[in-house]
Amino acid sequence: MPKLSDSQLEAARQSLPGWEVEHGQLTKTFEFDSYLAGIEFARLCAEHAESVDHHPDLLITWRKVKVSLSTHSEGGITEKDIESAKDYERLKKG
Repeated sequence: MPKLSDSQLEAARQSLPGWEVEHGQLTKTFEFDSYLAGIEFARLCAEHAESVDHHPDLLITWRKVKVSLSTHSEGGITEKDIESAKDYERLKKG
């Protein structure tokens, strides 16, 4: 799956409110009502990542989880990352 061009990435981000590009990764920080709710979200993210064999970087802080996506084998953000971001949005909504 090839790396997205800048214009492709911008077009894809239109359907991903709150997602930004930082240091070559697609990122979003999700906020929760409690620390344990964030931990549960991170666990769900990890289970999903295993099922699709595409693993994000997760940074867990108090009541927040930052998800960072890129396709290391392609050297940047691909359609696989866009689809994963959409999946994490669905996980957050429950």
